Amino acid sequence: MLPQKRLKTLDCEQGAVRAVRFNVDGNYCLTCGSDKTLKLWNPLRGTLLRTYSGHGYEVLDAAGSFDNSNLCSGGGDKAVVLWDVASGQVVRKFRGHAGKVNTVQFNEEATLILSGSIDSSIRCWDCRSRRPEPVQTLDEARDGISSVKVSDHEVLAGSVDGRVRRYDLRMGQLFSDYVGSECCGTGDRQGQQSVDGRVRRYDLRMGQLFSDYVGHQNKQYKLDCCLSERDTHVVSCSEDGKVFFWDLVEGSLALALPVGPGVVQSLAFHPTEPCLLTAMAGRIQCWREEAYEAEGGAG
Repeated sequence: MLPQKRLKTLDCEQGAVRAVRFNVDGNYCLTCGSDKTLKLWNPLRGTLLRTYSGHGYEVLDAAGSFDNSNLCSGGGDKAVVLWDVASGQVVRKFRGHAGKVNTVQFNEEATLILSGSIDSSIRCWDCRSRRPEPVQTLDEARDGISSVKVSDHEVLAGSVDGRVRRYDLRMGQLFSDYVGSECCGTGDRQGQQSVDGRVRRYDLRMGQLFSDYVGHQNKQYKLDCCLSERDTHVVSCSEDGKVFFWDLVEGSLALALPVGPGVVQSLAFHPTEPCLLTAMAGRIQCWREEAYEAEGGAG
């Protein structure tokens, strides 16, 4: 079942919400604000748990560690920040990017933070060391980095130069595929990207285009796209106030979910349940399947 029942609308009170992200187990979520703050929520209950302040400009992306003890974030101040979840304090602040940081990810052990910037580079920061410089810089892109995904031995990166790059860290090899437009999202075996009104799914190891999903609007903004919790649907933001769901295999449009009057700036899908978070202006919305009944009723 696809999530199309709005359970909660939360006014985040942090200016425009630039990104919304689930934590690793889906019990909490993070919102990145244009007011320089990062907030941690229980989205089903609609409760704010903590506010993290330490960026000098708007926060553009965030991620949680595998054990929920740390957060990382990046923003318009060119900084990458490592946070302690419980205390809300800044553990480390990494500086070295020459432009705003669009995307951040932990590796699986949360020993490294990988950050992608408008300066066309990906930088790898050691969370355990006090060294100020990155342990590695990947600078093959010819334009800004819009998305980064990390697995145990691979880094996938989407760039405004129209290429998806796959770094095989075991073999020390780089594979690059030209897809023709800015890439906004990447997955393990496929790259989904959303600009020019198209989402494309690739097998990056074979260099093969599987599907081309069309219908949503994306001409001005960097918007999120992802896969549903069971990898059955491709899900994308749209500038016309909707979220689009396509059948992964058939490529047919399954649902155009009306969110509101504006751009759906960001979205996040729960890792194991049919639960969707969307961000529009200064609010986030939590969506579940029609049959879902919230404890204590929806708000």
